[in-house]
Amino acid sequence: MYMFIRNDGRNFDQLRPFAFATNFTKFAEGSVLVNFGNTKVICNASVENKVPDFLIGKNQGWLTAEYSMLPRATQKRNERKSKIDGRSQEIQRLIGRSLRSCLDLSLLGERQIIVDCDVIQADGGTRCASICGGWLATYFAVQNLLEKNIISQNPIKNIVAAISVGIVEYEKNQQILVDLDYSEDSNALTDMNVIMNQNLEIVEIQGTAEHQFFSRQQLNQMLDLAEQSLLKIIEKQKEYIKN
Repeated sequence: MYMFIRNDGRNFDQLRPFAFATNFTKFAEGSVLVNFGNTKVICNASVENKVPDFLIGKNQGWLTAEYSMLPRATQKRNERKSKIDGRSQEIQRLIGRSLRSCLDLSLLGERQIIVDCDVIQADGGTRCASICGGWLATYFAVQNLLEKNIISQNPIKNIVAAISVGIVEYEKNQQILVDLDYSEDSNALTDMNVIMNQNLEIVEIQGTAEHQFFSRQQLNQMLDLAEQSLLKIIEKQKEYIKN
């Protein structure tokens, strides 16, 4: 039987070591440093007493996200961008959609939470790490509003987490893997990001056949692997939630 050995020695269904460091910065209402293996992202959630123009007067809040990768987050230095590129824009929209799904925006009043996700070291899975850390940062920002009696009801409806899965070929053998690092992601036949809540209800799935098609059976296998991995991440997130 063929045994697929990953670069870092993990099993196909094994997450990289992951952790959250809370209250990582001083001034943000919610702040988390999240790392999955060698991927590290600072997630800061800030509260503003205003909403986008399309929500003015509707007594409803909003959440949006911004995503960036610092110039030396990768193996070679990227130029510092004065304008957001298409990839970053797509990622921050994904983060925003994912985090809004956990909120009852009507309970925020006319205020906005902005979640800044800054990648300080990238080794694959930065958008998924941003969602996982971004949710915790949002949680702490909401707790800040509750503790100061700025809002009276908790708008957070559920926990949200994200993970990557994919199909990688090695020596003409294919293997479905979870939590791909950069070397696996950059050579994957299929790359997929799965976002779910704690009830394993799907928030969003982004999946692409990079080099060849994948089957319905493989799709089901990837989703099964994502589910069991997301439960582990959500259990870790729960450790930081106040009773």
